[in-house]
Amino acid sequence: MECIMYDVIVVGAGPAGCTAAKTLADKGHKVLLIEKLRIPRYKSCSGQLIRKSIDLVEAYYGEPIPTSVMCVPTENRGMIFTDDRGKSFQFVQAGLNVWRSAFDKWLADKAAQSGAEVRDNTMALSCEEKDGFVSVILKNEHTTYTERAKYVIDAEGVVGTLKRKLLGVIPKYITTYQTYNQGSVDLDYHLFYAYLQPELSEYDAWFNVKDNQLVLGIALRNASNISYYYSRFITYMKEKHNLRIDKELKVDKWLMPHISPGCSIDYGVGRVLFAGEIAGFLNPMGEGISAGMESGYNAANAIIQNYDDLNLIHTDYKEKTEILHNYMIRQWSFVASMADTFKEMK
Repeated sequence: MECIMYDVIVVGAGPAGCTAAKTLADKGHKVLLIEKLRIPRYKSCSGQLIRKSIDLVEAYYGEPIPTSVMCVPTENRGMIFTDDRGKSFQFVQAGLNVWRSAFDKWLADKAAQSGAEVRDNTMALSCEEKDGFVSVILKNEHTTYTERAKYVIDAEGVVGTLKRKLLGVIPKYITTYQTYNQGSVDLDYHLFYAYLQPELSEYDAWFNVKDNQLVLGIALRNASNISYYYSRFITYMKEKHNLRIDKELKVDKWLMPHISPGCSIDYGVGRVLFAGEIAGFLNPMGEGISAGMESGYNAANAIIQNYDDLNLIHTDYKEKTEILHNYMIRQWSFVASMADTFKEMK
């Protein structure tokens, strides 16, 4: 039998992967956490931590989120939704405003401090289940090589390679496009604004502020329509909120999963479990941090508590995430009640 070097290989050093790696390492398991980008990795994200995310960090990591990962304004005070008829609804909730690159690095550092081995700039090319373990082919800037583990937790994010090769399916994507700008606007910088009018995007549009940079974004089913909808959104913001852009600082283009009716989840196949976005855990408006951490934590605990019984691992993982899955369904149904764009989610 080939030598098994790790108990678990975790692929992807975002909230799902880091939480899974730390949870496993805390229980004495030998864990390898790999990340295809260099850490601190960049991810296009609003960086708005809702109360649930803050509570999960304190529960899973045993300490509050450090001020070093936060940006100005540090405090997020909630969200304002504008429905597809132009009516606005405010939801007050204390949250935090962070830079994802710094936040994710802090999570990865905490996993390393718990004993997980962290390798960045390392891509998982494929994996194959053999007799009692998984063989994973990895590639860094120097070489291609193989590592082995009893289990794999795939937390790569929406464009993950392993799941696509294991299941032979190409997921549906939503394209996000956002810009960072110097300027001014007549809106409260402590709030996150989501716009659901179909004339502004094919999915949703948003505004928030990070270190005095005005962040304006849209999400689309068809990426070829970016220019059309972004121009309409900017015009809307100028007319409704006196937006003034003095200088465009940066442009982001990213992908997130298209969540289907019923919020179907892929829990894994064989000795490979899926966590975070790659599994389908994503809340409305692209809020994936809390869902990522919770699913990563539950995947890790399913392995910890049933290490020698693969069937029980899958059953336990699904049971542990049932509350999370139901929460997602309720959240998507709520958004569907506000905009016909999401009516299929009712």
